[in-house]
Amino acid sequence: MRNRVEKQRIACRSLSERMGNFAVYLCVIAFVLGRVVPVHAQERTEPDRDSERIGPDTNAGLQRRVERLEAEVAELKRLLKENASSAVASKKEGATAFESREGDAISSKPKASQVNNVPSSLSPDDRKELDFLRENTINVGLDTYYMYNFNHPVGRVNLLRAYDVLSNNFSINQANVIFEHTPDVSAGRRFGARVDLQFGQATDTLQGNPFNEPRPQIYRNLFQAYGTYVVPVGNGLTVDFGKWGSSLGIEGNYTKDQMNYSRSYYYDFLPFYHMGVRVNYPVNSRFTLTYWVVNGTNQAEATNAFKAEVFVFTAKPTKSMTWVVNYYLGQEHPDRVAVAPSSPIPVQPGLSFVAIRPAPDGLLHIFDSYISWQATQRWSLALEGDYAIQRLWRNEGPGRSSAPSHVEGGAAYARYQLSSRFAVAARAEYLADHGGLFSGISQALKETTATFDYRLSDGFLMRYEWRRDFSNQPTFLTDTQGVLSKEQSTATVGLVWWWGRKEGAW
Repeated sequence: MRNRVEKQRIACRSLSERMGNFAVYLCVIAFVLGRVVPVHAQERTEPDRDSERIGPDTNAGLQRRVERLEAEVAELKRLLKENASSAVASKKEGATAFESREGDAISSKPKASQVNNVPSSLSPDDRKELDFLRENTINVGLDTYYMYNFNHPVGRVNLLRAYDVLSNNFSINQANVIFEHTPDVSAGRRFGARVDLQFGQATDTLQGNPFNEPRPQIYRNLFQAYGTYVVPVGNGLTVDFGKWGSSLGIEGNYTKDQMNYSRSYYYDFLPFYHMGVRVNYPVNSRFTLTYWVVNGTNQAEATNAFKAEVFVFTAKPTKSMTWVVNYYLGQEHPDRVAVAPSSPIPVQPGLSFVAIRPAPDGLLHIFDSYISWQATQRWSLALEGDYAIQRLWRNEGPGRSSAPSHVEGGAAYARYQLSSRFAVAARAEYLADHGGLFSGISQALKETTATFDYRLSDGFLMRYEWRRDFSNQPTFLTDTQGVLSKEQSTATVGLVWWWGRKEGAW
């Protein structure tokens, strides 16, 4: 009997270590029962005087008591088994953790369902702030580069480049902060807005031409700023008012969303931005129509009274293919010239003008089309074609020429994703500049670009690029003042960082 009691003690100690106080109570009952049953059995085999005096009725009562204890033990075992199953399930869910020691109570973390049932302690003001962060995105980007021009140009200047304008120089192309509040019709919010702040060399490219923009310094750091409202008409008519990046040309402002680091001739030639009103209507899931009324090309403040129009057709023949057609009709010649203030009435700086009479009224027509195709999971292809024509005067007359200047040509793109971190891309383009509409002289420009991408992480890109420009006319700077070359070769390393909640292209 002593061995049996000792085994029960050991079993109780093991069970206590696993299941805590509840198991301890069960072991105590089992221990008592173990003491009672053997003693009762011994008394039946070796009765003493007291047992002889107890009688059969008393023995029957004791037997019933033992049966009740056995029933209670069975019930406790069942409860113990259910509790053990519940503990195992909690561990699998990761919602409860047990840390037990001998003689200590079980400590556990609350389940996820229990946490969710806890009343929120957020104040109304805190809830408003969280809703604001959920409905808005703030994104930051930094675009830097180092380039080397093998022509060793005087002044270390790269001609006919939009952004990578300096050679042998550590440069900040642009730093950006983007605030966006996107409309969400399903949530009952039909309005939205977007503001893109821009700093660095790119601001001088996008907003630096006094001939085209009378007061460029006012808008220099404001690349985009427009408000949106979705009119409840049909599939939803989206109306924007303000300043936005142009859709003419396949390339855009943000380097991380392009195949190459440098921009093409057509990005540099076609409009960067517009100011006005645009209306967008999705006819169905495959076709979208867009119409703009704007001041002109690259004009936050109009240089004349003519309002330009843009017609855009977007088609998605398949999920992997997008085709865009743009037609621009405008008049870009100024009808005034800025002069020093002469009026006794004070005005803002830069708002003193003298009218040009008569003002040139020639029109600018731009036909632009491009198609992008995600051929496979790794291959991306794109093709762009452009034709632009402009006249100084609409009609020929004494001292008035209506001879056209025009640009024509196109560009082809290919990109192959080697892995999640590495990719290679190439671009080839041709631009025929008749009358110097783009470059100032009549010439045929060509360039080829090869790019290697190394994405260290999501939000950090290293881009290596080799580019060769060439022309049929001496165009590019050399190391000798006044001597031009028909070609130039450059090597570039671009470092691009970005972070924020906005997914996809900016």
